[in-house]
Amino acid sequence: MTTTTTVDLFASALHFHPDGDVRAVERQMTSSPSGAWQIAAFHVETDADVHADHWEMHPEAEEAVCCLTGGFRLHFRPDAPGEAESVVRLRAGAAVIVPRGRWHRLELDAPSDLMSITLRDGTRLEKRIDTH
Repeated sequence: MTTTTTVDLFASALHFHPDGDVRAVERQMTSSPSGAWQIAAFHVETDADVHADHWEMHPEAEEAVCCLTGGFRLHFRPDAPGEAESVVRLRAGAAVIVPRGRWHRLELDAPSDLMSITLRDGTRLEKRIDTH
């Protein structure tokens, strides 16, 4: 008989492994060599909670960024120097798919609950440098 367990997605993450196993684990925001897709939910109050001062990039997979409550802006780093960032605004119930290898960051419009789904293998964070 299989035991079922409730998982608090605001405290843990779910890792979906290639062999079909699903495990509750500690959330990881940096690279993980596990080969597992991570699904995690976050309650965020400030831009610091979403590392708005850093760009993030996932080289091995796309990422679904979902707004569950509140609202935020997803910024994409320009492809070439001198170009402007592109911005997607998300409200409750909306999601955007971040292309594999695309640098991105978040800024909040209000306290929010969000969900992230991606393969974290090779994930990189890079300090944002303003050019203004």
